[in-house]
Amino acid sequence: MTKVDWRSLAATLNTMTEEQIERLLRDEVAVHRRPVIAKRLHQRFSILRTARERAELMERVSNGQHYSL
Repeated sequence: MTKVDWRSLAATLNTMTEEQIERLLRDEVAVHRRPVIAKRLHQRFSILRTARERAELMERVSNGQHYSL
């Protein structure tokens, strides 16, 4: 639960995984409570999650599998 500043976070955010960003977001909400940082982390997390979900969907569609939410 290390508090990070936005400059150091922004420098590495694009190299972080969905799981790493999710952990940072949970920590930000639970401990640090900085709205601007939480919003930016959530934006990046959402981009990565959407890309993963879309890739999974396209894999199912191309393999003829049924899709369920």
